Amino acid sequence: MSCLFPDPPTEATLADARRVLNDTQTSVLEITSKIDAAEAALAEIVKESKYVISEMQKERARLEEQAFQTRAYLSPIRRLPTKLLRDIFMWSFEEYSCCAWVLAGVCVPWRRLALKMPKIWSKIRLLTTQHASADTIRLWLERSGDSVPLDIEIFLRVTGSESLSRRRRHSLSLSPPPSPPPWPVFSHHQGITSHYVIPHPPGTGIAILPPPHTPIVLPPSPGGHDTWIASPHPSTERVMPSSSRSSLHWGHIATYYLVEQMHRWERFIFRFDKQFTSMSALKSINGDAPLLKEFEVSSAEAAFYPEWQWLPNASATASLVLPKLDTLTLQYTPFKWSSPMLRTNLRTLNLRALPTSHLPLDRILYIIANNPALESLTLHFQGVLSAILPLVPTTLQSVKTFNIGGHYILSQLVDSLILPSLDNLTLDIDARDPIEEIISNLLSRSNNPHLIHLSVAYGSSSSSTFYYGPSGIVISWTTLLTELTHLKSLHIGGTPLEPLLTALGPPDDETNQMSTWACPKLESLGMRNCHAHSEGVAKLVQMVEGRNPDSAPGNVAQAVGGVSPVKLKALELYDCASLGQDVVQWLKGRVDEVVCTEPAYDR
Repeated sequence: MSCLFPDPPTEATLADARRVLNDTQTSVLEITSKIDAAEAALAEIVKESKYVISEMQKERARLEEQAFQTRAYLSPIRRLPTKLLRDIFMWSFEEYSCCAWVLAGVCVPWRRLALKMPKIWSKIRLLTTQHASADTIRLWLERSGDSVPLDIEIFLRVTGSESLSRRRRHSLSLSPPPSPPPWPVFSHHQGITSHYVIPHPPGTGIAILPPPHTPIVLPPSPGGHDTWIASPHPSTERVMPSSSRSSLHWGHIATYYLVEQMHRWERFIFRFDKQFTSMSALKSINGDAPLLKEFEVSSAEAAFYPEWQWLPNASATASLVLPKLDTLTLQYTPFKWSSPMLRTNLRTLNLRALPTSHLPLDRILYIIANNPALESLTLHFQGVLSAILPLVPTTLQSVKTFNIGGHYILSQLVDSLILPSLDNLTLDIDARDPIEEIISNLLSRSNNPHLIHLSVAYGSSSSSTFYYGPSGIVISWTTLLTELTHLKSLHIGGTPLEPLLTALGPPDDETNQMSTWACPKLESLGMRNCHAHSEGVAKLVQMVEGRNPDSAPGNVAQAVGGVSPVKLKALELYDCASLGQDVVQWLKGRVDEVVCTEPAYDR
């Protein structure tokens, strides 16, 4: 200010200053007005430019869409004859049973063609809940026409927490993940194909989910939201409501649609993890099925069921038309021992009876004897009564796989069977007699078939009574295993660890009196709940070292009597002993696949 006006101020200089201030403020207002006008003009120019750019972008998008449609029109696949495109659809169907949903969602011409091909809709692979619409089944059946044989697999999840870990891939690829489980699932919902991963089912002993690499479809929920989408984090998982109107009637609606097409069933598999509200609808499964080859209804939960009047409960005098049925599986569902369905010359029979079912032993044998062509036989009965009629020795020439578990009286059933072709044996019964005698006598009666797989008490039971006779003496593993010269896989549960490992160890061991290797072809060994004493871990190391010596050149397993054991490839120990990290690392250096879990009391 001192440069504009003299100091100190006078009346004259103050008047000049007031005049200058008024002029300056007037100039500021004029310049501000000009700036506002310039900015307004610029904004108008920007607005006009943006509008022009927007119009050009729209035109570009239109031209790009036109180019895309033109390229699509020029695409070689457009020139494919319909017959060849049908062949491609059929090849896809042979590889992926649910491809029809994806093919029908590609474009209008493909959808029209897919809907004209009932064959590619003939395999139903559905993972669902009671809260999903049963119309998915109706739609699938309608698209399969009225004459094509049906291959049906439906898996109903009833548990309260029905969340799935989800991996969304924005792709139409139908390739399953490289690892075996978890199982791949494809959801077709509002034109989007999503890839999900189903977690392993809880340890129930019964699988209620699809086999590995089985592509299946998840239905959309009635409200338009995918009920199976969930966060991978437990804290944010959504739990389905425990009841709803749809869940009350799902079974009745779905079963109605399915039974209506029963004359076309070729395979029918229905599995559920526990009882559900409309479960009684299964009693509607009745009538003739002239094409049916495989039938299965399985529950993972043992519960009380009434005796439904359905196919497995048919009267002994009923006339059922099931000429092609060769595979039957009933797990925790009601059946009658005299039903014609159980005497149709089956090749595969799998029965897991309800806990409330108590059949006399001779009637179980009656079921077996009426199917002389059996190749695979699986029986599990928790309640069994003594035989009413004498048990007759029964020969099953073709049985290769025999699995039996449950009540101790079933050991008498084993003593009545002759299985000359047996190569896979699973025993999970509460035997009162030494188990090695039951196995040895069975093999001896059967002319010593080449047993490849043996499993004893390796299932859900953890009882050690499988290995104790009336006197409480542990069975002689040495005697039994020496006879199994062709055995490749051995799974044992509930036995003391040391005697088993001693029998499988080197024959020249001081505590091993064998003159040759036991099970020289053994490649896989699994042990569950086999309690170990002080020398258990040492015996394990000695056994592995004897069968899998150091990989240095020239190191091979010791030959005894001209026989050397093959290399052990897989070793599993569940709740057996605390090995220590050093021992586990050593085992992994000798055996290709090693799985160990510590006993609960050590955790």
